[in-house]
Amino acid sequence: MSLRPRRSCLYMPGSNARALEKSRSLPADTLILDLEDAVAPDAKAMARNQVTEAVKAGGFGRREVVIRVNGLTTPWGPEDMAAAAAAAPDAILVPKVSTPGDVMMAAKAMREAGAPESTRLWAMMETPLAMLNADSIARTAADPASRLSVFIMGTNDLAKETRARLTPGRPSMLAWLSTCVAAARAHRIEIIDGVYNDFSNEAGLRAECEQGRDFGMDGKTLIHPNQIGPCNEIFAPSNDEVAFARKIIDVFGEPANSGKGAIQIDGKMVELLHAEIAKRTVAIADAIAAHV
Repeated sequence: MSLRPRRSCLYMPGSNARALEKSRSLPADTLILDLEDAVAPDAKAMARNQVTEAVKAGGFGRREVVIRVNGLTTPWGPEDMAAAAAAAPDAILVPKVSTPGDVMMAAKAMREAGAPESTRLWAMMETPLAMLNADSIARTAADPASRLSVFIMGTNDLAKETRARLTPGRPSMLAWLSTCVAAARAHRIEIIDGVYNDFSNEAGLRAECEQGRDFGMDGKTLIHPNQIGPCNEIFAPSNDEVAFARKIIDVFGEPANSGKGAIQIDGKMVELLHAEIAKRTVAIADAIAAHV
């Protein structure tokens, strides 16, 4: 089992050259170089040039590099897509994905712009229609032409479009978060939680990271480098979890336990499904260790 850690996915404004340079040394798993929300209209072209040149220059080490383009129906979207495809990042993040057709249209634009097959498509889930269509959007991942591999929750835009309030514990978002997690898991794609806006409130950030982790998210999008440390910690399995996972794998691997569906380990009844969970726990722990 080979996995890529995506515990921390940090948005970096494409118009800030200093931030782009700094991003090469930050301990984030993923960098999302942003041409959309973080960039003013009169800076879009400049940001596009800066981001694509930075990606072509490389130097990001093991960090996953993603470019978030403007929507294809905006004045900047087509040029963003062409430039991003030529830069060949790990993925291109498409905003306002609301239907399966949006995924396939973006994938077609990537293909026509010459994006290499290794460049995947990530989808922002941030509209009411996306919540209603989560399953059908995720289902496009079965078609290799879609390139779809990751959902990103856009909770700020979702709150704006639904008029829901983002309050502690996010009660207004829970149904939508769960819906998108279920859709992502049903169709074997990753899912990353939305941002936590109060970047100076570490306690609040930790609580929301723990909530996202417990909901089944693979990581969280971030808006400030200070959020990386807590996020990396919370979305990684603990040492105790990894040790017990290794024990489960070892015990099920013993010849005497061959064919057994359940075994008692340290006073707990452990089933084969727990062995599968354990394998993923160890795989992600190993991937994180290799990432450092």
